[in-house]
Amino acid sequence: MTLKPITPEEAMTLYLDARESELSEKSIENQRYRLLSFVHWCKSEDIDNMNDLTGRDLHQFRVWRSNGDSERYDAVSTVTLRGILMTLRKFLEFCASIDAVEDGLRERVLLPKVEAEEEASDVKLPEEHARDLLRYLDKFQYASRDHVVIAILWHTGIRLGSLRALDVSDFDPEGQYITLRHRPDEGTPLKNKRAAERKIAVGNHYSQVISDYIRHHRHDVTDEYGREPLISSRQGRLTEAPIRQILYRWTRPCMISGCPHDKEPDSCEWMLNDSKASGCPSSRSPHGVRRGSITQHLRDGVPEEVVTDRMNVSSDVLDQHYDQRSERERMETRREFLDS
Repeated sequence: MTLKPITPEEAMTLYLDARESELSEKSIENQRYRLLSFVHWCKSEDIDNMNDLTGRDLHQFRVWRSNGDSERYDAVSTVTLRGILMTLRKFLEFCASIDAVEDGLRERVLLPKVEAEEEASDVKLPEEHARDLLRYLDKFQYASRDHVVIAILWHTGIRLGSLRALDVSDFDPEGQYITLRHRPDEGTPLKNKRAAERKIAVGNHYSQVISDYIRHHRHDVTDEYGREPLISSRQGRLTEAPIRQILYRWTRPCMISGCPHDKEPDSCEWMLNDSKASGCPSSRSPHGVRRGSITQHLRDGVPEEVVTDRMNVSSDVLDQHYDQRSERERMETRREFLDS
């Protein structure tokens, strides 16, 4: 087989274009992010032709990415590293099909072993912290955009992308529910597409919070499709990055109470600079809030089938990745259900 020269960046572009029809927009972005680290490493090693890649190069990249030996990329967990390398394997398989690398090179990407308990991360927003934070926001930031973002994510357990997808018209204040709709042609796809479309009850209190936010604090704008986004900025629909930042900023314990890490808020880099809020060991991402919300619903005795429908998650994924109850807690929940 005669290999045809191509740069890592050009090969990545061809690969992502080839997979665009079979993957969601979010999945494409995730794969792009993972492969960009490989492209960056190739540049740092002066590898400008995919034809020249060897098994030793792939091993060196694996070590480099695992340790975070770069100003641009931090060290990663075994679970995250495995995901990066699995994407790299698929990429190399594609590259072999276009004569960019030798056949079988993908097999030289060795995947780290991940134990089941490692894969099921327990990083979540604790119920007590969530309740204290929402009480604080009720009192001091009532019906602000940040209040609504945190309240909806905690109360409903929906994904960040689902929150972004909501329009003002998707909220029914009289029926007290929100409606999730899959609209990929207008920039707001849902992860599980039409299967994720559903109505979610939000209750009396949060319905009032959302109504007051729309009436008094929401930026009255439309997006490029003429829709009125529920979570808006002056420019239009709020993107994912600032929503993540809202969660990282507000879930720092020092925002409402003392520091559990023996630091002084007045000198702590995580508090002085909001862009570094995610560095606080106690701050949580939107996914951490979702995990905490799902766990709390289960602890409150909500049947699993109700949780899977409400949060749009399968029973298997629920058990492995989200249900953080102890075996005793699960037993007591079953007992309460059977005795009721």
